Amino acid sequence: MAVDWLDWLELLWAGSRYNIFCLRRSDLDLQLGADTISPSDQVHVLGVTLTSDLSLEKQVSNVSAACFYRLRQLRRVRRSLDVASAATLVHAFVTSRIDYCNAVLAGTPKVTTDKLQRVMNAAARVVSDTQKLDRGLSQLLHEDLHWLDVPQRIEYKLSVLVHRCQYGSAPQYLTDCCTSVADVPGRRHLRFGRRQLMDVPRHRRTTFGRRAFSVTGPTVWNSLSNMLREQIDEDSFKRQLKTFLFSKTLGLAYPAH
Repeated sequence: MAVDWLDWLELLWAGSRYNIFCLRRSDLDLQLGADTISPSDQVHVLGVTLTSDLSLEKQVSNVSAACFYRLRQLRRVRRSLDVASAATLVHAFVTSRIDYCNAVLAGTPKVTTDKLQRVMNAAARVVSDTQKLDRGLSQLLHEDLHWLDVPQRIEYKLSVLVHRCQYGSAPQYLTDCCTSVADVPGRRHLRFGRRQLMDVPRHRRTTFGRRAFSVTGPTVWNSLSNMLREQIDEDSFKRQLKTFLFSKTLGLAYPAH
């Protein structure tokens, strides 16, 4: 039996809340031949839930709910697991879900990423078999489990993506979003061009433009140390990047050269 592809087609009008409010006053249906497609309040793209205002609050809420459900299940059998097994299960069912497509969360408000950080905190409690009100959460996360906080995990993902763009292992559509300062006419002879810096394009909208990968990726990349940006090997870059992000989180010194 043939499946009508229109049954799988979703329509979403995206924009600022004011623009969406104005659009609701008019006819938003899309006419394709004899078929009419009505707009949805949210759509699912590669496992990510997008809403009209692109706030990603719905996506974060869905991820948080799914992770907390898994954590409640793991808490029931925690006494039967050793620390290594518990950490493996938490990574498989919780932290991997938090890290999935987390680069789209770049530039989102802290109140949004805090929801995922609460999931990370609860996951650390499950691995260590401690309770919510027990002390030493920061030491447990950073020193015992070597977990980055959610904002740093987003920076980690963006930095790795830009590194792949810089050294030719990323898809072309991502590489086109990253332009080295050395390749910009009029700036290649400046000293910035010799530091592996990326050009940050100008953007008009403070809500959506600054969250584009072409802006957040180069911005995060330029915040790395010179020594880190010059690291060609990806595995070495990842190891040093995690150390760099831990140093920034804990307020420790990291060599700039």
